[in-house]
Amino acid sequence: MSMKVGDFVVERLHAWGVRRIYGYPGDGINGVIGALQRADSIEFIQVRHEEMAAFMAVAHAKFTGELGVCLSTGGPGATHLITGLYDGKLDHAPVLAICGQAEATVRGASYQQELNLDRMFADVAGFVQEASSPAQVRHLFDRSIRVAKADNIPSVIILPKDIQDEEYEEPAVAHGFTRSGVGYSKPKIIPEDADLSKAAEVLNAGKKVAILVGAGARGTAPQLIEMATLLGAGIAKALLGKDVLPDDLPFATGAIGLLGTEPSWDLMQGCDTLLMVGTGFPWSEFLPKDGAARAVQIDIKASMLSLRYPVDVGLHGDAAATLKALLPLIQRKEDREWAKTIETNITGWWKKLEGRAKAEANPVNPQRVVWEMSPLLPANAIVTSDSGSCANWYARDFRVQQGQAASLSGGLASMGAAVPYAIGAKFAHPDRPVIALVGDGAMQMNNMAELITVQKYWKRWADPRWIVCVFNNQDLNEVTWEQRVMEGNPRFEASQDIPDFAYAKFGELLGLRGIFVDSPGRLASAWQEALSSDRPVVLEVKTDPEVAPLPPHVTFKEARSFMPAMAKGDRGAGRVISDTARQVVDGLFGKRD
Repeated sequence: MSMKVGDFVVERLHAWGVRRIYGYPGDGINGVIGALQRADSIEFIQVRHEEMAAFMAVAHAKFTGELGVCLSTGGPGATHLITGLYDGKLDHAPVLAICGQAEATVRGASYQQELNLDRMFADVAGFVQEASSPAQVRHLFDRSIRVAKADNIPSVIILPKDIQDEEYEEPAVAHGFTRSGVGYSKPKIIPEDADLSKAAEVLNAGKKVAILVGAGARGTAPQLIEMATLLGAGIAKALLGKDVLPDDLPFATGAIGLLGTEPSWDLMQGCDTLLMVGTGFPWSEFLPKDGAARAVQIDIKASMLSLRYPVDVGLHGDAAATLKALLPLIQRKEDREWAKTIETNITGWWKKLEGRAKAEANPVNPQRVVWEMSPLLPANAIVTSDSGSCANWYARDFRVQQGQAASLSGGLASMGAAVPYAIGAKFAHPDRPVIALVGDGAMQMNNMAELITVQKYWKRWADPRWIVCVFNNQDLNEVTWEQRVMEGNPRFEASQDIPDFAYAKFGELLGLRGIFVDSPGRLASAWQEALSSDRPVVLEVKTDPEVAPLPPHVTFKEARSFMPAMAKGDRGAGRVISDTARQVVDGLFGKRD
């Protein structure tokens, strides 16, 4: 039977295992939309904005390990996709974007919505190509999907409007044609035995071993636990690796970096040996100083080896398979003093964190929002966070349990990703509760509209529990503190003030449940109500913008900048809580430098 190119596209996507596409229609992609309608084999999720579709596709890839797919018309629809696709590129997520385009017959004529999309997507995509004939479409889709899955990177296919509606032609068995096929399975890549032996020699020789894991270590928890137990090591987690290990392990020091913990800082500054697994953690100032530690790194991408820290042995390989091959070569360390120090630091840190979370604030301490949430979450919960100050509390106060999943926009650190991530996670796992932590800035930027998407689809979900927690402090809080601590400037109201808005009431207007909290004593019961709701919830908490999201180590330079900012008429100077001031003063006088 004859079929149109659009029908072949849908058939081929289905053959590759695609069962869901996030997107927004438009005349430039109507040929594919019509084919989706005719086939009724792939679910189409209509979002409110194409950027959100790309974020949802990234979330699908992150929370399933499968290919995420998004779709848009050409012109502005395609340009809207690009931020979400960059999120996928920087966080190594396999995503396919399908974009419409002006008719092939008018390409080069400055036609309406005609953009050179292949050039625009050239940097973000591992493979990008515009179709020019029906016989070309088969290998374009096969190759684009294979590249995306193999390299964990976005691919983009651009389909001119008229090509979609032409009769599909199989490529001929003739010169000038190529015939491709469906299917790809990732191999297990393991380093040479000689390199594994060199790595084991470094790790066995170390007396104070630290391990740093990222998203590339996902699925390696048993091997990491065995490695840490043998070496008496502590394990710090890059932000994208937050759910690699549960936080109740005695050697798990938590997050590292600007949003990290004191035990992770102490681990890196005190170690003499470092093992990095599946991480591209960018902030090298939080790693040991050059020459202070010998290092081994495992990564599936050779380009990431020895990039953040000069390693003695770089192991190019799959994290799980490489750890499994390395473990038999590791000797158990009998001296456990280093391990005891790590455990003591962790125990003290959780107590300190509880004190900070329960410190008085006006009206609600934002740390406490997540501190109260964490123990109430079911063991199968999925948590997403936006960028901004809420990511600090996600990184530090959310104590991940075995079986839970979590992620955020890591490499791109884009505002506005938490809600589409949570929607993508919910469609991928409709039987699991999903929670999004969002600042009011990101909520106003582009997340509120996607609550309409939730309203449209939530009754399809097996478990209706989907919660967005909005930190309402009327401040672009992360940047406010960066202005104070990094620049030494007082808060700039013109850039930092954002309007107050009744987020919970907006949720109720949509038929969702709205819960408003402006008292710390109400937090625990509010979370319990949200987690037992029979419909999605907008939980709005009025939080104090003067609780500082300070890094675990305040440098002398940062502390010196902060104090003048407080003296320059910053309106929050008189309300910065005492614990914040104490942290800064400690930095000023070098107690942690």
